[in-house]
Amino acid sequence: MNPVELAAAALGLINVALVARRSLWNYPFGIAMVALYFFVFADAKLYSDALLQIFFVVIQLYGWWNWSRSERVDDGIAVGRLTYPARVGWIVGTALASIAWGAAMARFTDAAAPYADAAVAGMSVAAQILQSQRRVESWLLWIAVDIVAVGLFWSRGLYPTAILYAIFLGMAVWGLFAWRAKLDVAR
Repeated sequence: MNPVELAAAALGLINVALVARRSLWNYPFGIAMVALYFFVFADAKLYSDALLQIFFVVIQLYGWWNWSRSERVDDGIAVGRLTYPARVGWIVGTALASIAWGAAMARFTDAAAPYADAAVAGMSVAAQILQSQRRVESWLLWIAVDIVAVGLFWSRGLYPTAILYAIFLGMAVWGLFAWRAKLDVAR
């Protein structure tokens, strides 16, 4: 087993648990996780996911900054919802960007699974931005990411990462319910 992948997976578990709890402390663990996963995914020829980790470092820093300045509710950060038109825009934009990125990866690289990898990357970008903005809908995207990622990573022999994403799936469902409960309390 790859020790870098195992370390990244352990950091990921801590990160997502802290996000679901709306804790600002999720960010140091998330930054360390994505730094390690850059190398894991590049080695597996999952280039979209490797490049995604660079984006994640930047958006993690933005999220840390944004959450540190956000309103608090009980022991965590306040959360909100997107409007219906915003939801539609995020869905359409994410789908189009993922398809275009997958087509580019299929044409210009030797990517192992260009469209599935692009779908994971595209939805992850949208989910991370929405999570940085403290939107409940981010969890719905994370659930979709986790479902696709489990199969993708398993097919590439990244078994600890596939198992991690299966655990992330359960944690994303937990996060969705936890954030919805806090949203309803904030009304």
